[in-house]
Amino acid sequence: MEPAAAAWVPACNCAGEPAPWQLVEYYAASAAATHQHCYPMENNDEAAQESFEVVLHSMDPDCVCRDVQADFRDDIDSVKDKIHRYPESIRDLGDWYTAPRTVAIGPYHHNSRQQLKKAEQVKHVASCQCVTESGRSLQELYDAVVSAAADARRFYDKDAVAGISDEDFRHMMFFDACFLVQYMVCTSTSTTTVPSPTTEEAKADQWLAEFFYANSSGIDHDVWLLENQLPWKVVESVMNFRPVNLEKFVGKWIDSLHDRKDLKGKSFALDDSYDTPHLLGLLRHHIVGSRTKTSWKPKDKDQFKSLSISVSAIELAKIGITLTVNETGKLIDMGLDDRSFSAELSLAPLSLNYARASRLVNMAALEICCLTPTTLTYNIEESAVCSYLLLLSMLAQKEDDVHELRRHGVLEGGAGLTNKQVLDFFTCLQSLPDGLCSTLTLLQIEDYRLKRKMLAKGHAFWYKHKNTIYKILSAIAFLGTLIGLLQKFKSL
Repeated sequence: MEPAAAAWVPACNCAGEPAPWQLVEYYAASAAATHQHCYPMENNDEAAQESFEVVLHSMDPDCVCRDVQADFRDDIDSVKDKIHRYPESIRDLGDWYTAPRTVAIGPYHHNSRQQLKKAEQVKHVASCQCVTESGRSLQELYDAVVSAAADARRFYDKDAVAGISDEDFRHMMFFDACFLVQYMVCTSTSTTTVPSPTTEEAKADQWLAEFFYANSSGIDHDVWLLENQLPWKVVESVMNFRPVNLEKFVGKWIDSLHDRKDLKGKSFALDDSYDTPHLLGLLRHHIVGSRTKTSWKPKDKDQFKSLSISVSAIELAKIGITLTVNETGKLIDMGLDDRSFSAELSLAPLSLNYARASRLVNMAALEICCLTPTTLTYNIEESAVCSYLLLLSMLAQKEDDVHELRRHGVLEGGAGLTNKQVLDFFTCLQSLPDGLCSTLTLLQIEDYRLKRKMLAKGHAFWYKHKNTIYKILSAIAFLGTLIGLLQKFKSL
């Protein structure tokens, strides 16, 4: 560093703490690393040092705090548009929930695994097919993607894109967007037959369709991953040339968490008011939907001195709360329906296998990354998946609880995960943040306990001694029958 530049600020303050200049130096180093893609000669140490000094000496110590705060505000303002990295609580679940199996979309997993390299060649074929079917030139389509991608870089983690040049980033956006659009076209096409190829171009088209079909489960898994997303404006730039039936594509995922399939095709309309950040956000928004009934609110908040989070399925049964399936099938529609002598806790049904578990985890991961005080207080839809999973993880504390969930239809079917696997899965999710839906439901249960203490004790007594009571009643019935037979015999 130039001596003159460092002379105007002391090395340390009187308390022995780092001086502002040292903070500027640290911040400058971080800024220079972030903007490496702007300096193509930075592989040379001398050029790297020069670029660092340019950044350093353009800063004023008095502006450092304001710059840091401005960067932080920008991150907060664009939190819903960002392509987030996994929070540690989700990453700890393992690669099945976080790593692509077939194709890497975007920079986070680009060239990270050998098994993903085949898809890189397929992306080139998909982009050629996309250009051909658009009826426009390659240059037109590429220019549209480049224009949309100009602002896309800021939505990714700075460290992850720091070593990628602008040109390579634009190429990546183009090939990945074309691949994703062609995948959505193929998935939303009603016909599964491919005409016999008569030209080399037709053969390539057939080969691409066969690749999508043969790797459908892997690609379906990968496009749901939080870190495997493209900014939606980039995807839209391609769809403007190669339209996709989004209603049909999104509609096929609406009931994907259940066992039954709608063979006729359920009518579905996209929510045009939703500002789509990426494909995962679009799918999560429409699967969650909006609440169909008014949210329950406590009349007197001061009545709750504490809130129990021990709400296993068996414990609820003991106090007279029965599990039931909601009528809408939506994750967000959960709550307690208080009856005269009992209550019903309704939840969306779930057929749990590894694929559906991964989708739920990634939707929850997106919610965690976008959590704000507003989300936790007012926007009930924005933490719906976390609420649903957290409530199920509370209900399923033992294998007997899982059996209770199956018995009442909340967990569907016998296929998929075993009771032990289901229990292990939900156990890993007990650290999810509280959502507004789950909090209100727990308050409803607590309200039931407080208002129906005697009824709850009666249910608990019945649940504990019901086998004995059944035996006594059976014995009484038997004695009654026996006495009746004796009286008939005596009369004869």
